[in-house]
Amino acid sequence: MIRYLTKSVLLMAFAVAICCGLYPLTLWVIGQTVFPNQANGSLVRGPDGKVVGSRLIAQPFTKDEYFQPRPSAVSYAADASGPSNLGASNYALRARVAGTLGPIVKYRGGPKAGQLVAPDIEAWFQTDQYQGNPHIVAQWADAHNSLAQAWVKADPSHAAYVDAWAKAHQAEVAQWIKDNPDTPKPAAADLAVIFFDGFSKDHPGQFPGAVQHEADGKTTTTIEPVKEGTDIQSNFFDMWRQEHADVALEEIPADMVMASGSGLDPHITLDNALYQLDRVAGAWAKDTNRDPSAIRHEIQSILEQRAAAPGGGLFGPKLINVLEVNLELRAHYGAPAA
Repeated sequence: MIRYLTKSVLLMAFAVAICCGLYPLTLWVIGQTVFPNQANGSLVRGPDGKVVGSRLIAQPFTKDEYFQPRPSAVSYAADASGPSNLGASNYALRARVAGTLGPIVKYRGGPKAGQLVAPDIEAWFQTDQYQGNPHIVAQWADAHNSLAQAWVKADPSHAAYVDAWAKAHQAEVAQWIKDNPDTPKPAAADLAVIFFDGFSKDHPGQFPGAVQHEADGKTTTTIEPVKEGTDIQSNFFDMWRQEHADVALEEIPADMVMASGSGLDPHITLDNALYQLDRVAGAWAKDTNRDPSAIRHEIQSILEQRAAAPGGGLFGPKLINVLEVNLELRAHYGAPAA
């Protein structure tokens, strides 16, 4: 009996030493000596030598001076990789795609060929008429309650704005509580629809948006009724499109509006980058006070030098690593304007 137990213990110790010690140690040595960059996460360093990200993980860029990555269903959180799993008939997916298209899509033909649709969305929005009925914002909130609630939850300043509205409209809030007895103390998001109903009537052709004010050298941001801006272009492009279905619009690269399966794809197609090129070049030209066409030519050369298709060109379209290209732009032109 003791002989069998001894053999079992020795076998277990041998297996532990191999699987938990020797094997991981061998892989670590090979990784650190042969593939040190990949083994350490393909980290990318900025001009000061500090790590600014990984070339394998997407991260958001919002400044016009930078190329922007694909949308992410996980808000670019590396510890929450995954897709949205929204079906083609889900309005949340349609709203997200439409929200991306509104500020960037252009006319394909006619007298405005090549021009952005966004200014016409704002002008149409200010008429405050949709399908022959007034109060566009109220119609938007009534048709898509989840989107109205998402706006309230998107930023603490939005919820504070709704709370302030609720204090000034206690009769409407009391009626809402009467109609929803299971929620005697509604949060700001619960009141989203009646808030937008009231806002639309008080401020026709306007939407609550962030407005910056400067005083005594300080910049403050408040939520106020606005008539133009990316919020209006994004939220109301779909409604504008339904009333202008016969207008021809440019097709855009699919990866500009569709998230990847992981939500962390660090690459965009070269076509996507070229579609963003005018915006990026214009922003750098403004920051550096240089000729926009010269800046555009320089950035296009950078893109073409860095573009590469998987498998040495055998598979798929040419891709651009967003982080690496943006770092090269920063190294070339300096930090963007604040």
